[in-house]
Amino acid sequence: MTTFATMPFHLETERLILRPWAESDAEEFCALLSERGKGTPTVEHIRTSIAELLTATATTGIALLPIQRRDEGDFIGYCGLIIGRSTVEEPEIAYELFQRAHGRGYATEAAGAVLNAAAATGRKRLWSTVGVWNTPSLRVLEKLGFEQDHVSMEENGEVVWLTRPLP
Repeated sequence: MTTFATMPFHLETERLILRPWAESDAEEFCALLSERGKGTPTVEHIRTSIAELLTATATTGIALLPIQRRDEGDFIGYCGLIIGRSTVEEPEIAYELFQRAHGRGYATEAAGAVLNAAAATGRKRLWSTVGVWNTPSLRVLEKLGFEQDHVSMEENGEVVWLTRPLP
């Protein structure tokens, strides 16, 4: 499908492990999504979503990966590459963490590992899209070298589009 190398699906940092999805992640993934305040999906729905993520990974060679804290072994969120509003050639970096894990640098650490993995695939640029209200996420992207490209209006409000060249 593409001329890019497949992204590594197991990444480790000083404090974190990013790994492929397992069916056993479904309950924690449900709990994470429920923090959005828009209801809680069923575990069966999330198991289907996990299967779809794994199928997409096999097709695209990029992945959204669960994040575990290395010492505690607990699931704290996800980070990875998605097509989202972009393309497989220039994918989006995406991440979401439990509120209890906010403010500790985990998103920056995980996203930094994903940036390195993206660069290893031979890609030249990544995108990210973030609601203008999400100041903490915008700070993470700024730390990682993303710069604003443009702002669009979507049904949920204004969205900032950011880009970052890869080495």
